Amino acid sequence: MTENNFWLKKIEISVSEAEKRTGRNAMNMQETYTAYLIETRSVEHSDGQSVLTDSLWRRYSEFELLRNYLLAFYPHVVVPPLPEKRAEFVWHKLSADNMDPDFVERRRIGLENFLLRLASHPILCRDKIFYLFLTQEGNWKETVNETGFQLKADSRLKALNATFRVKNPDKRFTELKHYSDELQSVISHLLRVRARVADRLYGVYKVHGNYGRVFSCMCRESCTVYRMLFLTRYASSIDDILEDEEHYADQLKEYLFYAEALRAVCRKHELMQYDLEMAAQDLASKKQQCEELATGTVRTFSLKGMTTKLFGQETPEQREARIKVLEEQISEGEQQLKSKNLEGREFVKNAWADIERFKEQKNHDLKEALISYAVMQISMCKKGIQVWTNAKECFSKM
Repeated sequence: MTENNFWLKKIEISVSEAEKRTGRNAMNMQETYTAYLIETRSVEHSDGQSVLTDSLWRRYSEFELLRNYLLAFYPHVVVPPLPEKRAEFVWHKLSADNMDPDFVERRRIGLENFLLRLASHPILCRDKIFYLFLTQEGNWKETVNETGFQLKADSRLKALNATFRVKNPDKRFTELKHYSDELQSVISHLLRVRARVADRLYGVYKVHGNYGRVFSCMCRESCTVYRMLFLTRYASSIDDILEDEEHYADQLKEYLFYAEALRAVCRKHELMQYDLEMAAQDLASKKQQCEELATGTVRTFSLKGMTTKLFGQETPEQREARIKVLEEQISEGEQQLKSKNLEGREFVKNAWADIERFKEQKNHDLKEALISYAVMQISMCKKGIQVWTNAKECFSKM
């Protein structure tokens, strides 16, 4: 693993290409899918010589398999999300088809960002399966399945049960759930508003493009015609402008999906807390049974108490045997409870360290994305002011 860690710190990772393919699925039915070319290149070899680029193809489903494995083996980590499988928050000019070339290109960028997030993570970058994902094309799925990660994955039903039945939830994780819900709500609202604005802006620019063509026919001076045609070209540039905006929207969507990654950490903690409470409850019950057998008193109603009244008391030998079994179970239960307590404290410590790392990353990324978006909007508005100033001069000469 030490060599792998060194290797991951010394390489460049890119998803350089997307290719539409046709093949057979698990049901032996023909399907069309997109494969992505992952290229890894060593920045500098140990002997100072450059290393040739390695490349392999992966399907989106293989990226999903990698992330599911990471979720199972690193439940305390806020695992980076994958880009959307199907387009969400689209405006009318965009296609919701997952095979649309523009959507595939944005997803290629998102998958590259996902791999870079993993490679820069202080824990996930050390994982052997991630290393093999980048370097081993054949039999990689078999290697993942051999880890038995499916057995470690918690079911949603079990997690839901723990959520409602845990008696002493950690206040910090309860607040984290509220934080993730608020993060998702705010970003969803931003994306919905942005989609509505894009629709309206697209319509306005197309109307302005028509103005340019109409007025250029009415103008006689060559400079005026040129300016009006410039208005037409400026209006037609809305496609490129909104396509650039879509990349900023994708950055927001990443953190929209990060909200679910935060909730996954919370669910795991609730499951561990619920198991801890059940273990403590079971241990208390066994201690009470042992005490009742030792003193011959029954404090609570039980089936055993009813059978004793109906069929008589146990012999001393039977009682001693039961006490011995219970004492062994109590000893095992105390060890299990101690182990679960230690495991829980370690989980909280590691999870909170990664959550703080995530929050710092989120604040930096969203600040940078929103500032860049604002700068782009200001530049677009300045360009629009100049175009309409020129148009105004043309109108005055008509």
